[in-house]
Amino acid sequence: MQAPNEKVSQLSRLASIDELMHSNNVRQLRHMLNNLTPADIADQIESAPPKVRRVLWDLVDSELEGEVIGELNEELRGEILREMESHEVASLTEGLDPDDVADILQQLPDQVIPEVLQAMSSQDRLRVERVLTYDEDTAGGLMNTDTITVRPDITIDVVLRYLRRHEEIPEVTDSIFVVNREDSFLGTLPLTKLLTASPNITVREIMVTQVDAIPADMPDSDVALLFEKHDWVSAPVIGLDNKLLGRITIDDVVDVIMEDAAHSLLGLAGLSDEEETFASVKRTAPRRAVWLGLNLMTAILASAVISIFEATIDKVVALAILMPIVASMGGVAGSQTLTVVIRGMALGQISRNNMRWLLSKEFAVGALNGMLWALVMGSVAAAWFQDPLIAVIIAAAMAINLIAAAIAGASLPILLKACRIDPALAGSVALTTVTDVVGFLSFLGLATLCYG
Repeated sequence: MQAPNEKVSQLSRLASIDELMHSNNVRQLRHMLNNLTPADIADQIESAPPKVRRVLWDLVDSELEGEVIGELNEELRGEILREMESHEVASLTEGLDPDDVADILQQLPDQVIPEVLQAMSSQDRLRVERVLTYDEDTAGGLMNTDTITVRPDITIDVVLRYLRRHEEIPEVTDSIFVVNREDSFLGTLPLTKLLTASPNITVREIMVTQVDAIPADMPDSDVALLFEKHDWVSAPVIGLDNKLLGRITIDDVVDVIMEDAAHSLLGLAGLSDEEETFASVKRTAPRRAVWLGLNLMTAILASAVISIFEATIDKVVALAILMPIVASMGGVAGSQTLTVVIRGMALGQISRNNMRWLLSKEFAVGALNGMLWALVMGSVAAAWFQDPLIAVIIAAAMAINLIAAAIAGASLPILLKACRIDPALAGSVALTTVTDVVGFLSFLGLATLCYG
């Protein structure tokens, strides 16, 4: 953990770099930039406008490029990689973990990947190819093949002598994996037990066999949930034949959690997780235009519902004043439910067993809130327009829309997921359509019945 004075010093350097970006002192900028950690260098590049990014990247020392590019977001990393030659990419990946190299290669054109692999050493190429056989969003694509394994029949003294032969052990190592002669996974040997055990006992006597190994094809979001549930630091990854393939460490899982959180946050605003703060206008505008166009279609649908009741609105001006309230309340109520349900789905808490209870609960919450705020708004409308009938109409419409919003907010994510549509990305647009249409239809429909 950094000391407070180190953090202050680093923050001052970051501020200085920001100032130097706007000056011509390239030598000093290069020096200060390369004295930062790879993560901070990546943050500086990501936080710069597009034209400045290329300048900063060119100032990064060659021995730091691999670590820095591994810290960049996928889109920016892809832009830089596409401008590099195959031998440059191969040189850049030297010393990186196989899972990080695989992430880099998966952003290159298919015809370039074999060229980069060919330029690697045979050992590195074999490790990376093993990771590349799995989808990047699975445990296999997330794993690192750099592991230390021992057999169960050797003594602790032999294990310690074996470890001393290594110049260093892999980072974030809290356990050594125990395998048989066929490399089938048997259990783990925690370092805490290894360092305190008698040197004469065997690994089998103190190894932990009740370990949940992770299948290589498990989605990375499920992997993150397991790490959160069990407080793991690392975990073994196995194939279908129970053979040890590699391990996943907590630092990789944190990346998955951050990506999932960003995806959900941006999705609720109708944006893809490729959206970037400092992306160019040329890239940003088309992406947002797609969802704005979709939202326009839903707005036209809501307007079409309103147009059906044009004659009623002409008769009673108060309807035009009160209409937005009904739709707005439904939208907020539905968004509350939608957010809770999407979060529950992301945490793996929602299944067929509890789905009916969830829908019943949200119906009850919608009904209670509907009646409460219908009473409040009805009273406000009665005092405002001195018309008891308009008060009854808006109260009834609000109750109907809040119940519909709660049901839609709970069921839409489940239905969208069943249709293989991302609920985080499409849920808010679908919900807005439901609450607007139901709100206007119930309010103006009731008004038409009452006022003729």
